[in-house]
Amino acid sequence: YGCDGSKVFDILDQTGCHLTERLGAFPFFSFWGRKAGLPSSQWIADASALVLREQEPELTLVYLPHLDYDYQRHSLQDPAQVAQVDQCASVVIHAAQEIGAQVVVVSEYGLVPVQRAVMINQHLRQAGWLSVRDGPFGEMLMPLDSRAFAVCDHQLAHVYVNDPSLKVSVQKLLEGIPGIANVVQPGDLQLDHPRSGQLIALAQPDAWFAYYYWLEQRRAPDFARTVDIHRKPGYDPCELFMERPGRAAVRLLQKKLGMRYKMDVIPLDPGLVQGSHGLRPSPDDGPLIIGPEPPDNMCDFKSYVTDLLNR
Repeated sequence: YGCDGSKVFDILDQTGCHLTERLGAFPFFSFWGRKAGLPSSQWIADASALVLREQEPELTLVYLPHLDYDYQRHSLQDPAQVAQVDQCASVVIHAAQEIGAQVVVVSEYGLVPVQRAVMINQHLRQAGWLSVRDGPFGEMLMPLDSRAFAVCDHQLAHVYVNDPSLKVSVQKLLEGIPGIANVVQPGDLQLDHPRSGQLIALAQPDAWFAYYYWLEQRRAPDFARTVDIHRKPGYDPCELFMERPGRAAVRLLQKKLGMRYKMDVIPLDPGLVQGSHGLRPSPDDGPLIIGPEPPDNMCDFKSYVTDLLNR
């Protein structure tokens, strides 16, 4: 980040392989946003193969991300996308085999089609428990002033109840919201860590949680229409879409001219989202582990990998 607010993308390369010089710049705009797709996975696969062959590290973690993106954009899952991931994976696998490394394939989750968004924070606000501050850049969530608010993550939401006397009332309200299947205690899901919400809301299988807390679109915060993963109180899959390509062209022109600008091209339409995850999926849709004697429980994956390292 420059002192004038400008931003330049790069990677932190401590491999000794000079990856950017040899492979070209990492395609950041293919890693997240409307253009997220195959080029980012291809670059990561090529870089990983290069490091494996030249450095032979004891442990290499490789993330091939692009399959995640289109499955959130489209309800119909295209087998061609899986074939693309197979091709990227083969680049890494062949390099690993050349150095005699054990390959383990793991997927974090399985995406399922969704048809509706649950505006959980709007319900908490209408109940008088969520507080905002209105200002020149729209309404800003005030977490410490709120008696209850939610941080949304796909089909799961952490609900923070700052007033313990309200916990039962908040749970009762949430259980009556269409699209919410269940409201549980963090310990019920092994999520009772210090940063967990006091309640965990789980969506219906065809629903997901949108973080929106404003009641009128004109009062949405200025960052809502931009890619801003740090200021949004929850994951925003609408960042995978673009509302008006023409506006993006204007903003890029402003950037080239050295003008102050904001890339406000993200739609405020959660109905665009077609896929999500977070619930316990069916075996056909769920995550998997491919490797020697894999564990049955994902929570055992860390110890599984460390055991392989120690063999």
